[in-house]
Amino acid sequence: MPPLRVPTHLMFSRGQIRTARAWLRRHARRPVVRTAAYAVLWCLLWIDAHAWFLLRPGTQAIGFLTALPVCYYWIHRWRHGSLLIRRAILSISYLPLWQLLSHLPLLFSAYALAATITMLGTLGAFFLGLGWAVWWIDRETKRATPADTRKRIWDPRQLVAWYFGRKSRKLHQSLFTVLTYTCLFGTMALILTRLSGCSIYEAPVGGGEEKQLKQIVKIQTVINKKYVINPYSSILFNPPPIDDVKLEVLEVTEHLYKIGQGKGEGAGFSAGTTRGKVRFIRLKYDGGDWFQDMDRGADLNLLTEYGVRLGHPVNDRPEPMEISRLKAFPARKSPPMVYMTGQQNINVGEGDIKILREYLLEKHGMLFGDNGGSSGWEGQFVSMMQRVLPKIEPISVYLDHPIHRIPYPLPKLPIVAPHGRSSALGWVVDGRLVAYYHPGDIGDAWADGHSGVPHDVWESSYQLGVNIIYYAHAEYNKWLEATKK
Repeated sequence: MPPLRVPTHLMFSRGQIRTARAWLRRHARRPVVRTAAYAVLWCLLWIDAHAWFLLRPGTQAIGFLTALPVCYYWIHRWRHGSLLIRRAILSISYLPLWQLLSHLPLLFSAYALAATITMLGTLGAFFLGLGWAVWWIDRETKRATPADTRKRIWDPRQLVAWYFGRKSRKLHQSLFTVLTYTCLFGTMALILTRLSGCSIYEAPVGGGEEKQLKQIVKIQTVINKKYVINPYSSILFNPPPIDDVKLEVLEVTEHLYKIGQGKGEGAGFSAGTTRGKVRFIRLKYDGGDWFQDMDRGADLNLLTEYGVRLGHPVNDRPEPMEISRLKAFPARKSPPMVYMTGQQNINVGEGDIKILREYLLEKHGMLFGDNGGSSGWEGQFVSMMQRVLPKIEPISVYLDHPIHRIPYPLPKLPIVAPHGRSSALGWVVDGRLVAYYHPGDIGDAWADGHSGVPHDVWESSYQLGVNIIYYAHAEYNKWLEATKK
């Protein structure tokens, strides 16, 4: 085989390489270059944090924390400099400090507080940018040379522009600036909120049988060989990452099979991957308290219980996600189930309705709706589903359905707080539940302290949550196996 030859136009002399290295060493020491490099890394961190993909909240917060010394350096360096430059530095520093404050609450599962800081921070960024836009247009207007008024002027920096009229031109120019800036800011915010990163979902690999758990399994959780926590006690602590939890089965009766779907080693799903984990994704939406009970550990508690009871690897944090993010998942790497709850209005645009329809039908996903405490939320959810699946009528999901029988056979539907009906609703496509609505706020029972409900109610609520997650993943796995090439 002849040796590879590098084209002549791609070859560099040793002198050129030494010159390039010297330039890099000289300029890399400059604060501007170092700050620009850090800004690029910060933007990548921000995109990943927004996508909730690779980094944990703690890692994200530490990453945003590194912005503090950078901001301090520039503020301190120009503390006696030009007033304009000082204001520009403070304005730019607002962005990383805002992101840091919005991510710190996630360390304590304070999702509502994080959402509030994000909203207030966005409002602050809007007015900060508006101030700079008004200052710039005013400066340019004073600096602009008088135009020939015999021609139609389009330049908004000149008060004689034809669309400003003949009276109150300064007022019209200000209104034009505000409206133009608002449109640009809204467009930019819309683009940034649609960033999704590399969105994929993979279930844990394995196999097993779809059978009922008729026996009782007593499990003791040992953390760092120091503390013993019974996950079925009346008090649930915020659990650590599931990978750090050691499970010791004290008593197992007739536990001779593993819960899963398909053939494979260990409990899991035959179409899964070795790095796959069961995740819990909660949908964000406008108009309601989508984050209900999330601050009290509801999602993470259920996810942990699922991993403990079925032996499947699970993620160590829940994932709040915009509906638009579902579009970024490939067809065969999308979430088998997403969760929605609340007790106020559900405001979902036509774009998100289309994304939900594609997710349920083309990506074989499932939507789990839980009424969080309002007699009107059922109507909101049903109305949304009528827009998503206009040709599908909801049916009552009775106790003999597999979602109520495997792996836990439920003697009755657990209801934490009745909000209308006493039975679940389902939307069925080709024999598969694509949407499941629960009327009784079982998210309250998953939360720390179980909201004071009796033991049999919160235990049944955990069992139903496990059943729903398992049903969605098993149906998704069957679809992957049936359609793989």
